[in-house]
Amino acid sequence: MLSSVAWRTPPRDYGPWERVASLLTEGLVARGEDVTLFATADSITGAALESVLPHGYAEDPAMDGRIWEAMHVARALERSGDFDLVHNHLDWLPLAFARSWGAPLLTTIHGFSGAAILPVYQRAASAYVSISDADRAPELDYLATVHHGIDLDEFTATAEAGDDLVVLGRIHPDKGTADAIEIARRTGRRLLICGPVVDDAYFAERVAPHVDGERVVHLGSIGPADRDRVLGAAAMLLHPIGFDEPFGLAVIEAMACGTPVVAYRRGAMPELIDEAVTGFVVDGLDEAVAAVPRAARLDRVQVRDVAERRFGVERMVDEYLAIYRRLLNG
Repeated sequence: MLSSVAWRTPPRDYGPWERVASLLTEGLVARGEDVTLFATADSITGAALESVLPHGYAEDPAMDGRIWEAMHVARALERSGDFDLVHNHLDWLPLAFARSWGAPLLTTIHGFSGAAILPVYQRAASAYVSISDADRAPELDYLATVHHGIDLDEFTATAEAGDDLVVLGRIHPDKGTADAIEIARRTGRRLLICGPVVDDAYFAERVAPHVDGERVVHLGSIGPADRDRVLGAAAMLLHPIGFDEPFGLAVIEAMACGTPVVAYRRGAMPELIDEAVTGFVVDGLDEAVAAVPRAARLDRVQVRDVAERRFGVERMVDEYLAIYRRLLNG
């Protein structure tokens, strides 16, 4: 299992690719599969661990991510002949050497940074899995779409909650933090902002002026325990994204707490949200404002039930095991 090394696997707080790689790795180990995880040295796993860097390069300004990712991939490439299959969660770099791997290569595409990245995918000797139908590039062939799964035991189902709205994710125009602030203002509710600042100018100009510690609160990055508490206590998750998001772990994590979601109609959102059951998919800010009181009336027990049925980690492990068998058995 070739994880990303921007953060620890699993991450302490932010790190969606590392989180998925961890959940899949531990799920496979629990099934008795022999797995080696290539990740940072401080990663926590029941698999065998291989590493070349002590911790995530995103946590250390002195580390050059390009250098450490290259060394990380080189170590996995050196050992690839020892395995039946290499499952890549590290974007394009391993694909540049796809014909040199000593075992079949499977790549889960966690999202494209842009059309310019496609040539390496088109030329690589790798099989591909998409994480949503919305994120499929017409230029590529895919074995399957596998929606992410989560460990439902990490999330406490809450039948009742407070009035707060929450937005969870990196603070960036893509995630629509400023829109979430406006939705909260127009609905007269407090907003909790959870996530790291990754666009300093956007934060300074569009977010920070509204953060007063009362009506708009910035909690920063939050780990698993706080994530469960904050999501479970919220009336709903706002997800007013400004890009075609490939998936959206925060959406299914909220549902696992019984918390409904109001999201913009971009990317995978129509695939993840059952309309008027687990939330509402809307076209813009005005519709989001109108959807907030309706979402607050949804049955939180039913929201959790849908999350259990659709997004449990065991379902994800089952689907990947079927793909592994298909690749290995021809």
